[in-house]
Amino acid sequence: MKSKTNKRPSLMLFKRKYLCIPYALFLVLFVIVPILIIVFYAFTDSKGNFSVDSLVSFFTNWSKINTLIVSVFIALQTTIICLLIGYPLAFFLANKKINKNGVLVTLFIAPMWINFVLRTGATRDLLTWMGINGGTSPYLATLIGMVYNYLPFVILPLYTTMLKLDRYQIEAAQDLGASPVVVFFKNILLQTVPGIVSACLMTFMPTMSSYVISDVLSEGKITLFGNYIYLDFTNNAWNDGSFMAMIMLVIIFISMAVTGGFSNKKEERRGGGLW
Repeated sequence: MKSKTNKRPSLMLFKRKYLCIPYALFLVLFVIVPILIIVFYAFTDSKGNFSVDSLVSFFTNWSKINTLIVSVFIALQTTIICLLIGYPLAFFLANKKINKNGVLVTLFIAPMWINFVLRTGATRDLLTWMGINGGTSPYLATLIGMVYNYLPFVILPLYTTMLKLDRYQIEAAQDLGASPVVVFFKNILLQTVPGIVSACLMTFMPTMSSYVISDVLSEGKITLFGNYIYLDFTNNAWNDGSFMAMIMLVIIFISMAVTGGFSNKKEERRGGGLW
């Protein structure tokens, strides 16, 4: 009897290890292998020989560098505007006195369920009706389209973070005489830092790599970094496109390394919502 009972824990542990196999296969096939392919094409020529022509071509082409700068600038603007709009909205939606059954959250997140191209086309038609189009205001039209499409990606992580706010800390600060401004900046804002970091990551990088929104809303007058990558791959310039894609990967890794300390600084406390 003892031998059988001793074998059961080891057998269960052995079986649990098999659960990691699908995830490991997915990670290798759809993350590691594509990254290795991108790195390979980025530092080879059309014949597969080692080459730094793509690197030289990028850093000597002012048009590509300027596109990268413009893309970063638009991504920063989009992220800041989405945070300014999404933060109070998420705070409002997390208030259980106002949003008791989560229907309002569904209404804000519902646009994410619609096809990306359809949303962009509908945005173009609406802006044209308002007198804003790619012919007269390509930058403004692109920025509005970016904010509209990526705003739900800001609201959702902020909302889920605000649901876990420690309301007892907030009530204690209020009972001790702290003003609403002090309570917000020294309590609520600090507790929502992980949500802010997640929202920034989910907005900044996709905005830089997006090309459909800028193409449709600016009528081709605004070129983002994603446009260049798309055009290079479409025109069979795999080496140049892969090098630019690798630059995007480097920016992603740097962003994750910089912001990772904020989100992992300490474990979020669980509460019962704002009120």
